[in-house]
Amino acid sequence: MEQTLTLVDTPSNSNARAMLGLMVLAVVCLAMDLVVGSRSIDTGTDTYVYAGFFDALRHGTVNSRFEPVFYYLSVLLAGTGMSRVAYQSCLFLIMIGTVVVATRKYYDYLESEGSYLVFLTASLMFLLFSPVMSNASINVVRQGLASLLVFAALIAFYRHQWRSFFFWGLLATGFHYSSVLYLLFAPVLLLRQRTQRLIAIGAFLAYCSGLTMLLVQALVPSVYAIVMKYDAGATYRTGVRLDFAVFSLFWYLLPYVLAPLVHEPARQRIKDGTSIYAVMLLPFFAVGWGNFSNRYLLSSWLSVSLVLAAICCNSRLAPLRNPLLIRIGLILAAAVFYMYVSHGFVI
Repeated sequence: MEQTLTLVDTPSNSNARAMLGLMVLAVVCLAMDLVVGSRSIDTGTDTYVYAGFFDALRHGTVNSRFEPVFYYLSVLLAGTGMSRVAYQSCLFLIMIGTVVVATRKYYDYLESEGSYLVFLTASLMFLLFSPVMSNASINVVRQGLASLLVFAALIAFYRHQWRSFFFWGLLATGFHYSSVLYLLFAPVLLLRQRTQRLIAIGAFLAYCSGLTMLLVQALVPSVYAIVMKYDAGATYRTGVRLDFAVFSLFWYLLPYVLAPLVHEPARQRIKDGTSIYAVMLLPFFAVGWGNFSNRYLLSSWLSVSLVLAAICCNSRLAPLRNPLLIRIGLILAAAVFYMYVSHGFVI
């Protein structure tokens, strides 16, 4: 009698696949941690600042304008006697930790039936493909550490989880004071969806027309002066950045365009969650005409990778949510991220 073999999805097989996925994830993270940690002080534009700060801490306490959580974390790490490479590696591992926090909060919000491990893998895949993650890892490190914590805090606010909002919000602010800008706009999430969309579109149009710049200059000239004087000696194009605005709006609209390809209930929750992304754009629409205006977009642009992962993992197209293909994609993304870091690519 001819016999056929079928693959039975037993608990042991499921556990083996989960263990394999975790191993791939760990190897990629450790490899990228080594890449980021071993970068030279000439990589990017700010690495030498953090390297000099840490070297000074190793020889005693120093006065610094850095935020308290970042400062005392650095003091603690310097106190262990570790090298600069180890310090840079620790900061990147902490950044990976913020990815875990944000993906967990977003995954719980989505109420997805898929595996969290696969969602985390997909999120890291899209993050490593993105030059924004490279920028956050080797250049604007303090803001990079804060950015996804801001996303986690706003998810908590959206879900009325007040203690979680204050905890992650305070931690984000302790890494970078700019986090306050996003948190101040959080009450917009209490409004109706239609009102939120009107605010987002109105803010976009006001920014693109130059209206927000004129209003800030006329009504709060002190804020205008602070924004314009920030690193005034830098060679960076100020004024209205239509390219940044249109690029950001594209990611706001994309979940609606791709919604038919996504299963429920994730489909509706992804669309509703665009309100959180829109809130993270409001600081840019308000003051994103000064020096280094792209930094006001770091949190929102990083969160895009998590939204793409949610669309992918809840897609009606089976290949897009295939765990094996996602893990292969993560390995390819790691190679791209290595190229970004090794060439000091920042935006």
